[in-house]
Amino acid sequence: MAAHRPRVLAIDAGGTMTDTFIVDERGSFVVGKARTTPEDESVGFMRSARDALEQWDTTAEDAFPEIRAGVFSGTAMLNRLLSRTGLTVGVIVTAGQEDALRMERAIQTYLGFSYGDRLHVATHHHNPPLVERSKIKGVRGRVDLYGTEVLPLRDADAREAARELLADGVDAIVVSLLFSYRNPGHEARVAEILAEEIANHGPEPVPVFLSSELYPTRRDLPRLNTTVIEAYAAEPSRGTLRAVRDSTRESGAGFELRVMASHGGTVSIEARQLATTLVSGPIGGVVGAHWLGERIDRNNILCTDIGGTSFDIALITDGSYEVNPTPDMARFVLNMPLVKIDSLGAGCGSYVRVDPNSRRPELGPDSAGAMIGTSWPEGGVETISVTDLNLVLGRLNPDYFLGGEVDLDIERARHAISGQLAGPLGLEVDEAAAGVIDLFETTLRQEAVGRVLGKGYSPADYTLLCYGGGGPLHVAGYTAGVPYAEVLVPAWAAGFSAFGCACADFEYRFDRSVDLPLLPEYPAEMTAGMGAMITEAWRALETRVAAEFEKSGYGAGEVEFVRAVRMQYYGQLNDIEIESPSPDISSVDRIDELIAAFEAAYGKLYARSAASPELGYLVTQAVVRGRVGIEKPSLVEMAVTSGSPPVKSVRSVYWNVPEPGFVETDIYEMEAVRNGHTIEGPAIIEAAATTFPIPPDRRAWVDANDIFHLENRGEGG
Repeated sequence: MAAHRPRVLAIDAGGTMTDTFIVDERGSFVVGKARTTPEDESVGFMRSARDALEQWDTTAEDAFPEIRAGVFSGTAMLNRLLSRTGLTVGVIVTAGQEDALRMERAIQTYLGFSYGDRLHVATHHHNPPLVERSKIKGVRGRVDLYGTEVLPLRDADAREAARELLADGVDAIVVSLLFSYRNPGHEARVAEILAEEIANHGPEPVPVFLSSELYPTRRDLPRLNTTVIEAYAAEPSRGTLRAVRDSTRESGAGFELRVMASHGGTVSIEARQLATTLVSGPIGGVVGAHWLGERIDRNNILCTDIGGTSFDIALITDGSYEVNPTPDMARFVLNMPLVKIDSLGAGCGSYVRVDPNSRRPELGPDSAGAMIGTSWPEGGVETISVTDLNLVLGRLNPDYFLGGEVDLDIERARHAISGQLAGPLGLEVDEAAAGVIDLFETTLRQEAVGRVLGKGYSPADYTLLCYGGGGPLHVAGYTAGVPYAEVLVPAWAAGFSAFGCACADFEYRFDRSVDLPLLPEYPAEMTAGMGAMITEAWRALETRVAAEFEKSGYGAGEVEFVRAVRMQYYGQLNDIEIESPSPDISSVDRIDELIAAFEAAYGKLYARSAASPELGYLVTQAVVRGRVGIEKPSLVEMAVTSGSPPVKSVRSVYWNVPEPGFVETDIYEMEAVRNGHTIEGPAIIEAAATTFPIPPDRRAWVDANDIFHLENRGEGG
């Protein structure tokens, strides 16, 4: 313990592997890995943490009391949603809306479909609803889109609905009435009636979830979906998070465990809006890239993350990442802010098959996940995966997978590839494997380049950052021939999403729809009045943020508030998020400053020629973020090392350049490659958690921050 004093702990429990990232007071770090245990994520976490701490010759019992900050991101909530194993939920909606969950919206019913399936009605199907139709009750009463009561609420309907749902034995009740984000009065009254009926029903408490309290934004189906998921999947997931917290406390930890949230901050596991942590691991990677970019002076970053199941892409432009207010996840359209990430169902665990009709190889979208592939007999997988292909090509070491914790059977993989891929294609095993890997990397390359070009930029404007356990394995392939400004691979790429979670602020965010116009013809006093209404909405949201921090022992005076709006030209469909230059915009001058900030952001996102100030503006949402200071990682600073790193071993590896075939290749241990070292291809740099092949026409060098720079031969380094 004298050598290292751990300060920050971050955990990313992905679909395949659980990564633990631990940083000491000097910025030194270790990354631990273990297979994810979906049935109890705390088990995989502790195995991963112990794997990390063994590298510092210490134990969880010795290290955890020293740690000051801990962040968790996991998949238990998402798995619960996908497998439909959540709570039994009852729903109360406005009369006439009882079939909303079954009918969905057209766009939701096609989410996740391939292009071919979208064209054929025969393959179309609706999502199985989270709530049975018999447990959805309608109540009469109506508020219009302006928040005006048109029909009074029928208390008798609400009382009857409450009694029927309680008699059905529901575990939780959701209330989502039309336009309640404008006027929550009817939902508040239904909550009062529910409280009375729950008290009369028995001693067991039944939690009630109001959409107007949790997600007071327009778009009724996304608001209903999100509130239902809060009750159905998020609430029972608290048990999983508490199990992780308890496992740290049993080892002497005293820190408060936080969870990565969809907006890019972290929240307490007791947060009211826990559904915002539904998808957290990929977001950690983007937050980590943003933090890293600020410290190494890179404002434009293309984030690429390859895990066992997917390839995730995000853009950081001018030092900011985009937040989507109405994202879709697990084939549900939701009302929660989510860092914008594009995901492709292609990872290292993706299955590889040959279409029997076209005789073409196909990748995914399903995956072996934590079961790796046919090369691991204990996994019980019979279909070959991308990992199997890399293994027979010599790019992976069968005796060093997860540092040797898992033994891979290369001959078993070769036999499976021969029967399932090479034979049907009429190719040798090596040719078939190399061809599919090339297809895989070409697909990733096109997706990444398309993401940049689709925004109107050039790859030359962006630094590509590669991370994830499978990122370094394929980065040379999916960057080949693309003129990125730089290609960076952190030495801790395998645990980068966990690292990003540790970089995130302890931050709550709340949004509220306001839909306030700022039109050119308005007199000054009317414009100022609109600003006053936005300011009033901010104050209400600040109260909610302060209440959440109070649960963690922070007073309102310790919270730093950031006020923002979502704003668009009047009559347009898409809004963008703008931070307000002032905390109070109840004057024309302050409104003008906000408009100027919007115009500047709009010009960067689209083009200055698209500006249309003559239309006026619409402020769609008020947004407040609140954060408090916490301990975060620091970048390591390595001294320059002379000479060359030792060659660990030599093995035969298949390369596509200059001619396809196997070449005797030097193997290096990643930890031995230090600042000042340059590795010329062909070479492979391997670590317990990842592998980094360098083709014959590329080279890599390491900087003082332990980041590899991948270059073409002939470029300066």
